[in-house]
Amino acid sequence: MEFYDVILKRRSIRAYKKEMKIPDEILNRILESARLAPSANNLQPWKFIVIKDAEIKKEVAKLCKGRMWIADAGVVIAGVATQPDYRMGSGQEAFRIDIATAFAQMTLTANNESLGCCWIGSFSADECKKLLGIPQQFPLVGFLTVGYPDEIPSPKERKRIEEIVCYDKWSE
Repeated sequence: MEFYDVILKRRSIRAYKKEMKIPDEILNRILESARLAPSANNLQPWKFIVIKDAEIKKEVAKLCKGRMWIADAGVVIAGVATQPDYRMGSGQEAFRIDIATAFAQMTLTANNESLGCCWIGSFSADECKKLLGIPQQFPLVGFLTVGYPDEIPSPKERKRIEEIVCYDKWSE
């Protein structure tokens, strides 16, 4: 797919074809795109847990407010911060931005492979960490579902470019 087409066709997918395995070579390209993602000071402050086991995916789905469609994805990827104390020069926590950037690259790579993704940010963090064996000191930032879409939603209404962009200084 042409790169801009990948961006234009990206959707948040919440319905997956059940039991369709993602080939290892495709999954590896998706994970490699996360490895190559930019991060503050090139710290790569992350660990990604690739969840393939059907029972663990069901448990994760229950802990994500019971959104059981999550369990239908080929894989669910947990993004975990390994250096939560690092701050950028602006004072912002770097790990949230870094993992979001890696998830974005995985999403675009998956879309290029005709797979769909959905970022999951609503979950019981403590219970998910316990389920996945994540040490307490490492924040679980979110989950990314990846799989073969069972439906392709229509594009959502987006703001006009003039509503979100200004030049040189803030303007209304």
